[in-house]
Amino acid sequence: MKPDYDILVVGGGPVGATLALGLRGYGHSVALLEARHPSAGARDPRTLALSQGSRLILERLGVWPELASNATPITTIHVSQRGRLGRTILRASDEHQEALGYVLSYADLSAALDRALAESPEIAVRYGTRAQALETGNDCAVVSVEQEGAINKLSARLAVIADGGRSLNELSGMKRETKEYAHSALVGHVECELPHGNIAYERFTPLGPVALLPEGERGFALVWTARPEEAERLCGAPETEFLEELHRHFGDRVGKFLEVRARATFPLRLSTLRPVVRPHLAVIGNAAQTLHPVAGQGFNLGLRDAWELAGIARNIPGEAVGGSDMLKQYQSGRCLDTGGGIFFTDFLVRTFSNDIPGLGPVRGAGLAMLEMLAPARHFVARKMSFGAKG
Repeated sequence: MKPDYDILVVGGGPVGATLALGLRGYGHSVALLEARHPSAGARDPRTLALSQGSRLILERLGVWPELASNATPITTIHVSQRGRLGRTILRASDEHQEALGYVLSYADLSAALDRALAESPEIAVRYGTRAQALETGNDCAVVSVEQEGAINKLSARLAVIADGGRSLNELSGMKRETKEYAHSALVGHVECELPHGNIAYERFTPLGPVALLPEGERGFALVWTARPEEAERLCGAPETEFLEELHRHFGDRVGKFLEVRARATFPLRLSTLRPVVRPHLAVIGNAAQTLHPVAGQGFNLGLRDAWELAGIARNIPGEAVGGSDMLKQYQSGRCLDTGGGIFFTDFLVRTFSNDIPGLGPVRGAGLAMLEMLAPARHFVARKMSFGAKG
């Protein structure tokens, strides 16, 4: 019996939507399942750091023009460690790029992708639909879905889990490995005294990394990593006390911090799924790998998952979708980029987020050496912009 769809995408966030939109116009029947309702994404308070490579993907999908005016370009990345000599600066001009990346609200991106999906009649979008179970057979995958209290089954040559792993926690034949970092991320938005100059800051401290991403005119999206008890204390501290402590850790580069809002915390871990494919099934984005937010690699890695999978599917006939050749090509093609992103972020956490005696000067020397060696800076900037395969 012919499956209901060639490709069934579970998850309509940016990663799932990118996959579905990347398949338009190539003759495949595509459905996308999303638990939320269309307007819910507009209320999401998160901030995203888009790499230059992710911007190019959104351009190819046709959604970047409406996002560009609300995105804050990052033209410089300043990396340093508290209380130690040594720093390095990455500049877009050195890479002959308009920007190294962009800061954008999740709500704006979600709304733009939702509109693009609504304008794509060849994609069957089902909002308010939750995947409950998944089975794979010789010819297709079958997903049990709940919509308005009713349970139905949908079949596809290829089912793609792109919802962060929220709907299907256990997948037969796949093993999830989790490494707890014993740190939490405190996120929020801060306003400061001086213009940010489109500079993003990554400052490593014994508590953990402090990242400030330029947003608006004088604001920054803040990601401050600390031990869970410290993160909770900072999250609940009075505003004046919080801003003073942030200034002590960060320094004077942006003047005084004047305001903080929308503080929240979440635990940090490295979570990887192996393998990420099995017959008629692929797992992408945060459902496949969840990274520490240092260097902002996780979200961009997920978009590249979606774009590469769409690219493979675009070049094969419908009857070959979900077959072993396609899935082997996807898995082997993603190994370098995924492995590189995981290694890079884990290395930064282990190297810069502790206070082992004697390690501080070594880290400072490493940053100073990176600053002096232009080829090394170009290498790091390119990998951060386009991934390990860039």
